[in-house]
Amino acid sequence: MNTKSCFWSRFIGGIFFVQIYSRKGRIAGQLDIILHISYLTLRTSYIVHRTFVDSLFPMIDYSILLKAYRLMYAAKIMADTYENNRQICKYVHSTSRGHEAIQLATAFQLLPCDFVSPYYRDESLLLGLGFSPYDLMLQLLAKRNDIFSGGREYYSHPNYRGGDKPTIIHQSSATGMQAIPSTGIAQGLKFLEETGSRLLKKGNLGESPIVICSIGDASLTEGEVSEAFQVAVLKKLPIIYLVQDNGWGISVTAEEARAFDAYDFAAGFPGMQRIRIDGSDFGESYFAIRDIISKVRSERIPFIVQARVPLLGHHTSGVRKEFYRTEEDLRNESKNDPGPKLRARLLESGILEDDIVRLEKEISLEIGQQFEKAKNEEEPDPASVEKHVFAPTPVLEEKGSRVSANKDKIVMVDAALYAIREIMEEFPEAIFYGQDVGKRLGGVFREAATLEDQFGEHRVFNTAIQEAYIIGSTAGLCATGLKPIVEIQFADYIYPGFNQLVTELSKSCYLSCGKFPLQVIIRVPTGAYGGGGPYHSSSIETTLLSIKGIKVAYPSNAADMKGLMKAAFHDPNPVVMLEHKGLYWSKVPGTEDAKTVEPARDYVLPLGNGIKVVIADEAKVAVGETCCIITYGMGVYWAKAAAKNFPGLIDIVDVRTLFPLDEELIFSTVKTHGKCIVLTEEPKNNSFAEALAGRISRACWQWLDAPVEVIGALNLPAVPMNVYLEQTMIPNPQKLTDGISSLLRS
Repeated sequence: MNTKSCFWSRFIGGIFFVQIYSRKGRIAGQLDIILHISYLTLRTSYIVHRTFVDSLFPMIDYSILLKAYRLMYAAKIMADTYENNRQICKYVHSTSRGHEAIQLATAFQLLPCDFVSPYYRDESLLLGLGFSPYDLMLQLLAKRNDIFSGGREYYSHPNYRGGDKPTIIHQSSATGMQAIPSTGIAQGLKFLEETGSRLLKKGNLGESPIVICSIGDASLTEGEVSEAFQVAVLKKLPIIYLVQDNGWGISVTAEEARAFDAYDFAAGFPGMQRIRIDGSDFGESYFAIRDIISKVRSERIPFIVQARVPLLGHHTSGVRKEFYRTEEDLRNESKNDPGPKLRARLLESGILEDDIVRLEKEISLEIGQQFEKAKNEEEPDPASVEKHVFAPTPVLEEKGSRVSANKDKIVMVDAALYAIREIMEEFPEAIFYGQDVGKRLGGVFREAATLEDQFGEHRVFNTAIQEAYIIGSTAGLCATGLKPIVEIQFADYIYPGFNQLVTELSKSCYLSCGKFPLQVIIRVPTGAYGGGGPYHSSSIETTLLSIKGIKVAYPSNAADMKGLMKAAFHDPNPVVMLEHKGLYWSKVPGTEDAKTVEPARDYVLPLGNGIKVVIADEAKVAVGETCCIITYGMGVYWAKAAAKNFPGLIDIVDVRTLFPLDEELIFSTVKTHGKCIVLTEEPKNNSFAEALAGRISRACWQWLDAPVEVIGALNLPAVPMNVYLEQTMIPNPQKLTDGISSLLRS
């Protein structure tokens, strides 16, 4: 079928309707017979001459057009104001100049039940949602009363939780990184719908919620965007990826950097609906987005909108357009300025020039007044800078029965399994996912065995090999009220997920001023034993502990595993559970004590509570013959084995949690003995253990009789496969015995 006949076959589906408009009383009662064609029927499946589309394009209620123009002009005056006050607007910022039409067209369609993830150029979208210029200016100037982050975040980096607007989770600056958390929101919505959860919020007329992920075209080359798209089409999620295509990635053109645009890229994801539109035309954008949102609300499918827009402003206030763009290029781009386009349409519709000029003067005056007000607001209180790193945890003390009657000892891997099973029995919003955790295998260490059989594949499920999505999706799932527990199969494989862990999870609570803490458990099997080799044996605690805003637990026995897992679940912050593979079944000689009686269901062990697992003889302590070992994980068993060679002379502290750290117990123990070894499985140089030794030295120097020693693995880039080489690299009881002997002689 040729293009023309195909178009006309769809044209028949158009409907005629009559509307009466009141144009501020001047043209009241005018009868407009409008041909309305669903814009989706004109989408890119067919080539339609633009002039023909324009001639048939439906009219929009004048109140919407005037509202759009008011906000477009406000965005322009805001940009001009910032430019004219560069010394005051000193923090880096980007504006929406050129993108206003598609942003406003999208914002006008959204409901409070929806979710939206803007990107750093989306100020017009925020204006369209109902935030005032003053609200945005407070963030621009990093003022105390910035409603989004209290002066902590860049301009147009919102977060919002309220009943009057769509929810906006914490937004980072890292381009493309919002795709995974946004898709996690859509995944959470689908779960709530399928389970009939009370957590699902709908519109006043029963509308199903959707997710808008706004993103720049240059971001599509990020691999994490592909991970998000893959999940969206696989699971048929209700999300719209709004790609604002201005043809630039800072100074790099699309032709230089990308083999195809967003529309062609989407073709590689079967099931992803797609459309190209002129994002500088408010009318075209309004009807396209209206129909797409309606489709996604009803059909629950993913959609990509490629909206072509001009970039009329600077990349940022610091990377200025004149640095890399020609005058001719900027002149050509200005021809597609959405503001003059809409202004011309208003004039064609009967609005008088004088009225528009009067409106523009009013807006300019309002923006000037709001800027002056924002400029004079208070700066943040320096004393508040440490607030909201974490949300308060309800688990502050050890509770419940650690030793249950009539129960046999269990291995650590089963303690984790039983803890998660009890959590999922009690909390229907708890879900568990990762690679190979489904019922077919139940985890490569059988750490998730039977869970899918008991709770169903909607609550326990496999993922693709995509660590970034496994970690980053939790941010979105939490926003819907779910409580995700995820697993990274081996510590060595966590690095692809670090971007999401650092960029999104660790900063969410702090940069949202506590509005979006993330209740997440990330399970990570770690450590070397039995010839696991260079990519299945790494220890990663130092790397993790360099990230502020997360907690890290490292149990050494079954009872601690269960108690810490329960505490981690109830903690409203991200917790990484490091689980040593060599302790899972106590197969390593000397680790039999890792088996314990299973604690009761109510047992919980707070994060940050260490314990002495071996205590020195008080009489020998009194005469200064003793030392202490501070350690965790497998180190506990190396220390216990070595301590047998020094009866009554050794205190061993199992810190159990690396952050928060029980410094009170550590420092008091060191002060008691005056001699200390910090023991780790990690390579020694630049490790957490070395940092801890330095901290101990500063806090306890008056009580020390010798420098704090650190014993760790050899400083190698990987754990060798051969078991003899592996044993040579990592600590063991004999190496520790030699270290203790040397320290006690000093």
